[in-house]
Amino acid sequence: MLGPSPSAAAAAAAGAMAGSSQPRDPQDGDAGLSLPGILHFIQYEWSRFQAEKYRWEAERDELRTQVAFLQGERKGQENMKQDLVRRIKMLEYALKQERAKHQKLKSGTEQSPGEKKPETEAEPKPTNQMPWKEGRQLLRKYLEEVGYSDTILDMRSKRVRSLLGRNSPEANGPPPSEPSAEPEPHGGGESLLVRQIEEQIKRREEFKKTWNPRFTLRSHFDAIRALTFHPSQAVLLSASEDGTLKLWNLNKAMHSKKNAALDVEPIYTFRAHSGAVLSLAMGEEGESCFSGGLDGTVRGWKIPDLNVDPYDNYDPGVESSVLSGHEDAVWGLAYSSSLKRLASCSADGTVRIWDPHNSSPCVSVFNKEKEHGTPTSVAFVNSDPSQVVVSFDVGETLLYDLNTEQSIMVLENQAKDGKCHELINHVVSHPSQPISITAHENRTIRYLDNKTGKVIHSMVAHLDAVTCLATDPKGTYLISGSHDCSVRLWMLDNRTCVQEITAHRKKHDEAIHDVAFHPSQPFIASAGADALAKIFV
Repeated sequence: MLGPSPSAAAAAAAGAMAGSSQPRDPQDGDAGLSLPGILHFIQYEWSRFQAEKYRWEAERDELRTQVAFLQGERKGQENMKQDLVRRIKMLEYALKQERAKHQKLKSGTEQSPGEKKPETEAEPKPTNQMPWKEGRQLLRKYLEEVGYSDTILDMRSKRVRSLLGRNSPEANGPPPSEPSAEPEPHGGGESLLVRQIEEQIKRREEFKKTWNPRFTLRSHFDAIRALTFHPSQAVLLSASEDGTLKLWNLNKAMHSKKNAALDVEPIYTFRAHSGAVLSLAMGEEGESCFSGGLDGTVRGWKIPDLNVDPYDNYDPGVESSVLSGHEDAVWGLAYSSSLKRLASCSADGTVRIWDPHNSSPCVSVFNKEKEHGTPTSVAFVNSDPSQVVVSFDVGETLLYDLNTEQSIMVLENQAKDGKCHELINHVVSHPSQPISITAHENRTIRYLDNKTGKVIHSMVAHLDAVTCLATDPKGTYLISGSHDCSVRLWMLDNRTCVQEITAHRKKHDEAIHDVAFHPSQPFIASAGADALAKIFV
């Protein structure tokens, strides 16, 4: 057979070249491997890598800070133990000297501090004994003079036993070197003192709990302004400047993960506010909650099933009511389960009392003419639920009577130095006593007597503005948050700080916006301007 003619071959080659110049089928595998696509992919991966790197470095720095803090705390405890051992030995020696002087005055004979009494010696007469009550009082006086009485009473039982040589070496290591030949004093004076110390320790041991970070809640996109716990479940509700509320079930994470500082995902997100959400209050029995926003509305919500699937569609039916009346941002909310009333304070200057279960919800309005300035926080008085306490931006704190709808008293707004305090950021009511506690912009915390209106105690509590307060239901602790990035735990009875926790980072010169105690479970929560919420156990 003859091959194709030269003209036919040329035509075929031209057709092939024309076909190769046509655009490729988008279904081909090489369609995405263009140079711009490759560069875009590399840039995206690089930015993702850099973001992960920065996040890892931040977490590494946070862990290093925690390790350094724990190491310093451990070293401080060891130094305190050594100092206590030295001081106890000094006190024992001083007590022996006093006994020797007393013996010399009573009998006219001097006995060395280490001298033993003969084993055959008869039981001494009561008239020749040193009063052990006086000896204990003398020891307590020495302890007070060196400033260690409270410290010793606050020590845990095992540590006190170890320092006093009353524990076995197997349990707590070898005891400090002490004269082993010294017999127990007559009447068991030291033993009785030790028993009294241990009894006080047992009563106060639960107060010395150290709180440690457990969960980190990261799903908000802007600063978290408010927190509140479910009354009985390990469930937290948070409100943010991103316009949403989020519900967190801590039990799910606790059962699935074991490492510290866990990330937890929200089980539900509430959306209805047209701006930042600034305040929260939990309703009775945890079936409902309320939120106040920058849009001036107070909204009521139904708490969904705590085992809801987080990937279910949003249910608009969770929004139960809208309480309208305020004309500006709602800064604070408080709910009274006994009265079934909701209190709110707003930037419009008014404090409103609501009945959220009624068709005409607004019951009363206080400070209509802004005669006391702009309210910043409101709380029901625990010792008398028919009263509310309100703080104002001019530094005043007022008590209102819900029955007469009149102000009862203006609580003293001056410290002992006569200087007027600045803006009050938050007010809480003592769990059982007629006392109001206020947090101030000038770094102070004040305790106010609701009966007399006088300042009971005023203290500089933080290095920056004190922004929030919370008390535990038992009336043991007060917790405070500040823009100095720390959360501090205080004993309510003696107003001393027992723990400081660095919880959040600063953002736009703000740090911690709210703190909360769980009503029935051992949880503490803090909310920060860094869009994080931290849970401590």
